[in-house]
Amino acid sequence: MNTDFLPLNGTDFIEFYCGNAKQSAYFYMSQFGFEMVAYSGPETGVRDRASYVLQQGKIRLVLSTGLTSEHAINEHVKKHGDGVKVLALWVDDARKSYEETTSRGAKSYLEPTVLSDEHGEVVMSGIHTYGETVHVFVERKNYSGVFLPGYQPRKSPMEVTPVGLLHVDHCVGNVGWGEMNTWVEFYEKVMGFSLLLTFDDKDISTEYSALMSKVVSNGNGYVKFPINEPAEGKKKSQIEEYIQFYEGSGCQHIAVATHDIIHTVGEMRKRGVEFLYVPETYYEDILDRVGDIKEDIEKLKALNILIDRDEEGYLLQIFTKPVEDRPTVFYEIIQRMGAKSFGKGNFKALFESIEREQELRGNL
Repeated sequence: MNTDFLPLNGTDFIEFYCGNAKQSAYFYMSQFGFEMVAYSGPETGVRDRASYVLQQGKIRLVLSTGLTSEHAINEHVKKHGDGVKVLALWVDDARKSYEETTSRGAKSYLEPTVLSDEHGEVVMSGIHTYGETVHVFVERKNYSGVFLPGYQPRKSPMEVTPVGLLHVDHCVGNVGWGEMNTWVEFYEKVMGFSLLLTFDDKDISTEYSALMSKVVSNGNGYVKFPINEPAEGKKKSQIEEYIQFYEGSGCQHIAVATHDIIHTVGEMRKRGVEFLYVPETYYEDILDRVGDIKEDIEKLKALNILIDRDEEGYLLQIFTKPVEDRPTVFYEIIQRMGAKSFGKGNFKALFESIEREQELRGNL
């Protein structure tokens, strides 16, 4: 058995580069039920950017904006729109994580750096991955502060009610034509991940479009990254649409877990979160396909939640529409009832739903 040279404790945070982080923070507080926990900006001695840290369960989102037109954050936003820059991974040793990955060919993003304040110290390092996305390794075993040195505690300016989101289940990357295997090999060789699942264009296709996907996972399964690339179809696939509007490879969606998807989605719908629509015909023979489930099928149907089963159990899932004006990043809400897979049985219905949205945008 190979020893895991890059032990990961999970996702530490996901940082979005935003055009207006303050307004984005209100969106996540009011619609997704995230609490504001920390802030960094001019008031805390940081002159060039403002960052808001939001948390729900173990999920931490950092929303950052540059304060001048030429700031690197604003260059990123100009090209990609609001999008994920950092997929940060929680590690016990950020120096070793950096050495192990760069010695295997990773391109350096951040050399090991120590940040400290009265609450202790955090060691951070980082490497590049697909597009302009980066992985930052965060070692916080000697730190007791609210988030990172340079951040001060800050509470939400309004009453926030969580919707029951628990932790990041997986983060999906979209890459260009023929690049999927390159990035799968990167995760295998550079980060010691293993290939969990493969979907080809026979698994993921409709009358019009198709894509390929491979899922890589770290040793303990805490961090999973599906990687998608387009496949040949009659019309433009959702992956091509993403890459066209994001202007490159990037993080397509973030899947977040809940113990009670009926409550979570019911709350999010009440607050105005828009979800992809799957026609009611989907539910006509669903129980024949997935067998017995504990939830009330009528409630799932009313909320348009999808169901799938694998050898280990079943799962319930639903996808938001893109949360930006560009048809780029979106969220998946998932409740696993034993299932380890990703809802393969729902791919066709889901993609037809995405194609309906693409057609409305004139991008199919």
